Amino acid sequence: MLALAYQETGWDAHPGSHNTGGGYGPMDLTDVTAAMAAGSGAGAAGRGDISSFTHDPALHTLGKAAELTGTPAARLRTDTRDNIRGGAALLAAYEKSLTGSTPSDPAQWYGAVARYSRASGRTAAGAFARRVYATLRTGASRTADQGQHVSVTPDPGVHPATSQLAEAYPKAPAPDPAARRPECPHMMTCRFLPADPTNGQVADRPADGMDVKYIVIHDTETSYEDAIKEFQTPGTVSAHYVMKASDGSVTQMVPDKDIAFHAGDYWFNMHSIGIEHEGFAAHGATWYTQAQYQETADLVKYLSHKYGIPLDREHILGHDNVPAPTDGTVTGMHWDPGPYWDWNRFMALLGKQAPAPRGAGPVGTAVTISPSFAHNEQTVTICPVDDGAGTTRKCADRTAPSNFLYVRGAPDATAPLLADPYLHPNGTGTTGIADWGGTVSSGQQYVVAGKKGRWTAIWYAGRKGWIPNPGGRNTTPAPGVRIVRPRNADATAGVPVYGVAYPDASEYPAGLKPSTMAPLGKYTVPGGEAYVATRRATGTDDFFASSGRVVEGARTFYTIQYNHRVELVDAADMRASRSK
Repeated sequence: MLALAYQETGWDAHPGSHNTGGGYGPMDLTDVTAAMAAGSGAGAAGRGDISSFTHDPALHTLGKAAELTGTPAARLRTDTRDNIRGGAALLAAYEKSLTGSTPSDPAQWYGAVARYSRASGRTAAGAFARRVYATLRTGASRTADQGQHVSVTPDPGVHPATSQLAEAYPKAPAPDPAARRPECPHMMTCRFLPADPTNGQVADRPADGMDVKYIVIHDTETSYEDAIKEFQTPGTVSAHYVMKASDGSVTQMVPDKDIAFHAGDYWFNMHSIGIEHEGFAAHGATWYTQAQYQETADLVKYLSHKYGIPLDREHILGHDNVPAPTDGTVTGMHWDPGPYWDWNRFMALLGKQAPAPRGAGPVGTAVTISPSFAHNEQTVTICPVDDGAGTTRKCADRTAPSNFLYVRGAPDATAPLLADPYLHPNGTGTTGIADWGGTVSSGQQYVVAGKKGRWTAIWYAGRKGWIPNPGGRNTTPAPGVRIVRPRNADATAGVPVYGVAYPDASEYPAGLKPSTMAPLGKYTVPGGEAYVATRRATGTDDFFASSGRVVEGARTFYTIQYNHRVELVDAADMRASRSK
């Protein structure tokens, strides 16, 4: 049970709150409602067939657990002990249906564990069961959301009866010889359904010279099915992959070699792969499951190895970290996956977030933002404009474990939040859930600009921003990372900041119209400031789908962590060094 719960939720309980897959408690007992499935991003609110998305029994295991235990459903949602009892009853019911008994040998529960995954197919169910039994053999430990330190003692002698998988899932789907083979890890349930051709462009990355530099994490704010339908609708958007919350299934919709329209910035689309996650965050979900983190981590590691993408937060981005291409598009940039994606846990699953002593080094050195997700409760304001499903009638505050810290203009909890000059040209920042202009997120790296008492200042969007950091508990020193500063330390105008890196107009061949590349007018890097740039400077380029032509320029640009988003600066304007 411990190993199973670890793979479902990492032992997090969040009493009374459902996760993005509609599950409750450490046993991830599901109770998905039509209101959850209404989503927001795809405009599903008011659809006459919305209830059809919640008919699957896999979305209602909480009701079955209530029936088996005689416990009211409300208690299974809110009481951790009853939730565990409900999960145990459900697992026992699966075991009895397969073997007729409940054996004492854990190796004989393989088929029941596979069924507990709620997977619709044998491959995904088997992958879940393998992870559970791997946890049994090697052990695991973690501090859950309510502060309990939970562990599984390693038992390397467990050899599961894997033959039970065929009994639990007797019908393995026959492969379609005409179907395109998806680009996924071989143990992942993955299919290919093409997005509409108008929602992307055929390319030949990286053979054509466009290297894949970034992976962008998204949250659909709608159902798995609705996201797929939207991407198959002409003239909308797309992503390379869509991840299903309930069973870890994956639908690839755009080949990796091609460009998907997902990031809101064409140059970043040229150089990225987009991964969408099914979720119901618009209706109160404040956490994701261990299964979702694990499946996505497996896919990201596969893509990182395939394309040489660094596993750091300047290359594994949220949609909320992608820059706007022009002045006029900054305010419309998306803010998903939002405050409830646990970047610390996710990066640890990628093997790139090893435990390190908390603290902040001297002024001029780099730090990684690293608050403990479970203990970092932040309050955000959710208003009707943030909820496309239309269920939010008035603005209300929500406090929950979060991945971010607020950035203030002075080392004082009552000081105004920093305001992005595009979002709030005449005011201060807000606690609105969509207001990314005065926040930093776990895993992002900044340069220390000052210290005062329980506060640490960082260089942020052309000024000093202060984050709460008592005893250095919210940051980790980042020695050795690349730091860039303006070459002219006395420059008052500041170094220009860009959202794209296209060639100069004179570098385009005759007959190809140059793309517009202008600095973001309200952003600069003033002399004396410093920012983290984890990748070496890379060249400018552009793509013309009509001919498949890639145009390359001579200038090179650094990707820097500028504010909540990354931005681009001309390497010729900067000098680089390594953080001590």
